[in-house]
Amino acid sequence: MRNLVSALFVLIAPTSFIHASEPPKFTEAELTFFESKIRPVLVEHCHECHSADSKILQGGLRVDHRAGLLTGGDSGAAIDPDKPADSLLLKALRHDVFAMPPKGKLPDSIIRDFETWIAMGVPDPREAVTGLTQRAVSLEEGRRHWAFQIITDPPVPAVSDSNWSLDPLDHFVLAKLDAAGLRPVADANRHVWLRRVSLDLTGLPPTPADIDAFVRDDSPDAYAVVVDRLLGSRAFGERWARHWLDLTGYADMMGTSNNVFAEHAWRYRDYLIDAYAKDKPFDRFVREQIAGDLMPAGSPEEQAENITATGFLMVGDVEIVEPDKAKMEADHIDTQVTKIGMAFLGMTLGCVRCHDHKFDPITLPEYYGIAGILRSSPATHKIPFGVWSRLNATDLPETSEQLAARTKQEAEHEAHLAAMNNERSQLETEKGSVLEELKKLEQAASAGSETVEANKARAESLTKRRDEIAGRQGTLGRLIQHAEFFRSKAPRAYAMHDGDQPADMPIYIRGNPYAPGAVVPRSAMLVPSWEAFPEIPAGQSGRLQLAEWLADRRNPLTPRVAVNRIWQKLFGEGIVRSVDYFGTRGDLPSHPELLDHLATRFLQNGWSQKQLIRDLVLSRTYRLSSTNDAASAAVDPDSRLLWRMNPQRLDAEALRDSLLAISGELIASNGGPGLVLEDVDNCGDLVQAGVNPPNYAHRKPRPGQEFQRTIYLPVLRINTTGDDRIRTHFDFVNPAQIAGQRSQTVVPTQALFVMNGDLFRKRAKGLADSLLAESPETGTRLEQLWLRVVNRPISDAERSTAAAFLTELGAMINETDSAARDSLAWQELCHSLLASNEFLFRL
Repeated sequence: MRNLVSALFVLIAPTSFIHASEPPKFTEAELTFFESKIRPVLVEHCHECHSADSKILQGGLRVDHRAGLLTGGDSGAAIDPDKPADSLLLKALRHDVFAMPPKGKLPDSIIRDFETWIAMGVPDPREAVTGLTQRAVSLEEGRRHWAFQIITDPPVPAVSDSNWSLDPLDHFVLAKLDAAGLRPVADANRHVWLRRVSLDLTGLPPTPADIDAFVRDDSPDAYAVVVDRLLGSRAFGERWARHWLDLTGYADMMGTSNNVFAEHAWRYRDYLIDAYAKDKPFDRFVREQIAGDLMPAGSPEEQAENITATGFLMVGDVEIVEPDKAKMEADHIDTQVTKIGMAFLGMTLGCVRCHDHKFDPITLPEYYGIAGILRSSPATHKIPFGVWSRLNATDLPETSEQLAARTKQEAEHEAHLAAMNNERSQLETEKGSVLEELKKLEQAASAGSETVEANKARAESLTKRRDEIAGRQGTLGRLIQHAEFFRSKAPRAYAMHDGDQPADMPIYIRGNPYAPGAVVPRSAMLVPSWEAFPEIPAGQSGRLQLAEWLADRRNPLTPRVAVNRIWQKLFGEGIVRSVDYFGTRGDLPSHPELLDHLATRFLQNGWSQKQLIRDLVLSRTYRLSSTNDAASAAVDPDSRLLWRMNPQRLDAEALRDSLLAISGELIASNGGPGLVLEDVDNCGDLVQAGVNPPNYAHRKPRPGQEFQRTIYLPVLRINTTGDDRIRTHFDFVNPAQIAGQRSQTVVPTQALFVMNGDLFRKRAKGLADSLLAESPETGTRLEQLWLRVVNRPISDAERSTAAAFLTELGAMINETDSAARDSLAWQELCHSLLASNEFLFRL
């Protein structure tokens, strides 16, 4: 079967014109039938999209000559001479598979004419005078592309100034600059470098104490001490986990319909934070996310971690309310294949769902070879009511301590539920008594009883109590429903699990699950492979074998893509600018030898991301200032040759988290659910049967949630929460999509948000209150303000300007209380600095 896959492999080659072979001889009657019944229909309804005159040849299909029909397009041959009745052309005309022509189905009489024509043997005198685009079969040709070649360890080049380099990687950079006749700018000063490395590694600015310690440390290890401290912090895991989440389509909701909550998604987020904080080797990181559930574990904690890791393949945009379950499955598998291709391989595998890749050496059999592996591990299941489905969730193993804690929690929950049920029963009994007494009072009033006036006050009291009972019963009903829905406290995670019947998958013609084609064996991409894909044991999906293939040291893509992503997060652009796409239409590496040098080091250092990051940020290249040099900018305006460090605007998370840190309001978190599902007002349709799925609206945040790091806030697919609205303004990746590099837009709404948004105004007040409480001296406050916000000492000119600003503004504020007047003036000064480019950017 492996040879079959190889034979099916095609690589796009330059167009070559091939004359179709001489058509067979047909009778005059048969050709007359074609000319009168078939050709006119093809010309009128098909040539616009499927001929040499088409502006864009749809589906790769030509119908303006006989060979084009027999050869077919992306979906295969349009006519099957061996099985005429099963010809794809007839299925399209009948609208069984495709709707052709798309403007409307042709009359049945015309379809019968085509059936007759095909049964005749396709009489057609037309020849392919312009020829067909031929796709050559060649693995060797595909492997000539730089990304598919094996990783080498290039020698460190000689440079003009070997003393400039702090790391071998600097030699590769300086060699390129030497060749272009450029010189790097001077190093950044210590304040700039410390702010840069703190934000890059943790997403948080340095504190005044951090700044003082670093500036005073004149030892040779001063820079390394800072880096090791940052790498060892939980904040590092929180920052770099967010980078990876951009590649997963992560959200705390399912699809974009019905606001269905993904109750257990947060466990994958916390897995990532821990993985980065502990420096999980990247090859292990890859294996766990594809097949962690199939890997051995030495403890319940490790097993739970392995299972949770496969959330990578689960947390994307899944439309569980899709009534067409075959389509839902095919779409979700496509999302999984796309993520694997982009995140690990830098390849656009999603392009191959319907046809061979137009530019890269990836074919339909390869796509469906990977898709078959994933289809053998179903991710969703249909519920027995309604049209919606659920993501598969797995119970996680627990230690004895965890089990004991959960047992206690569930017992407390049951006691609370029992108390509410008991209260509801008592209220129902009381309600009956109240209604009975009210009835008697009404009867007495109707009978003209002398005690009517005396009864009036009693009736009003009973009516009030009746309404109180009804209101409490309504509240209790919602609380009890909520408590019953969330009864179980067992830890669960959205995770992969091999299905009962793993099997190879057919190619879906044009991606349509209702048009299955040839079945292809489960496997991976051929061009970057070094040997045959391993045999998949009976009863297994093949995910474990796929994980091993992805994380193998011999895979040329995985290490290169990983190293390039890390470089991009630190330098603003990747060595390969198109960080998500290493294909033939992607960017060439600016420093190909450097990329392979770093990939080699990455492998030699046990796939350690922390070690690679440490090496990069301690290099001379990373230490360069962001000052401009006119001569260098004229030659290399984007600094692709790295003669300076390009400034970068902080992303949404770093902006918000920095604001909270600066104002002293940031609180630590150990993770946990982002959604506030424990509040009944946030939940709806919490029933185990019904038309609508359970849903969530973030009406009430958790106490203190406003001050947590942004990574712990809920990620909603179609709305935002009040606390994270900054994401919508500062280029947060749409959670229905995936991207390894965010855009950096500059639009007016960003400036308006900074000037008028509650987030900035509240943090300015918090910062001002903190400064006023810490010192009565204006000079001391100003020094602290500059150190906190822009992480450097205030200059004499800035001191004078700021003091004048406070004086002039204080005189303009209509407030008799001096303390209140000072507070308002300082708030405005703090807000002004928080709105400055020096804060919004890292230099």
